[in-house]
Amino acid sequence: MSGSLAGKRILVTRSPEQAREVVDSFAALGAQVFILPAVSFSEPLDTASLDAAIAELATYDWVLLTSVNAANFFARRCRALLAGAALQGATPRFAAVGSATASAAAADGISVEFVAQEFRGLALAQELGGAVAGRKVLLPRSDRASEELPRALAAQGAKVIQVVAYRTGGMGVHEPRVAEMFRTADIDVVSIFSPSALANLQTEFGYGTLRRVAERAAFAAVGPVTADAIRDAGLRVAIVAQEATGASLVHAVSEYFASGSPAKVKPA
Repeated sequence: MSGSLAGKRILVTRSPEQAREVVDSFAALGAQVFILPAVSFSEPLDTASLDAAIAELATYDWVLLTSVNAANFFARRCRALLAGAALQGATPRFAAVGSATASAAAADGISVEFVAQEFRGLALAQELGGAVAGRKVLLPRSDRASEELPRALAAQGAKVIQVVAYRTGGMGVHEPRVAEMFRTADIDVVSIFSPSALANLQTEFGYGTLRRVAERAAFAAVGPVTADAIRDAGLRVAIVAQEATGASLVHAVSEYFASGSPAKVKPA
């Protein structure tokens, strides 16, 4: 695959810190990579509920981590409060959505016992099934997370406690020239990592711009949830990374250009 993306212009809509691995992977294949952070993340303004849950962590049967950010911010708060003691010894069982979240948790000293094979929060509830019935489950998540997963867990008989572990904000700081590249669709691929990223792009640039860009460039959805969000917005999804990971995105984009499909995307 060396050089398979030579000359391709790829927009990565993540922060520079989160995008490093995928940017390096695309660049190694010869692509020109540009960063347009479509989402920013920060600690909750009020951590009282999160802190209380961490203080009582031993009373929970499960902690479910649905994203890399959930794992990172939850572990960071644990360290701040208890110097990591909350993640050692008599702790609950941890489950994660996907390998990337599990790896992020492991890097923070969390031993993940169960990893959902499908990259959706709902799949985590379905795959755990009876393991959460009658159990106390902690769900640290974004302030903008949907109610789909908590409802599914409750339907399985779990007692679900939700706490905000981090805030999902608007567009991050970005270079005007990169924003202009997006606005004029002077790009081959636009990678979108979450429904929140799509919503922020629409707020920043307008729906008309998104529609025009999607007609001229290939929208690459990272994971099936994001793909559904793009389609629900009435926009075309050209590429879907089946796993919500950077490696899966790079593979999907490479396969897309190898297939000859791009001729159908950009008009001459």
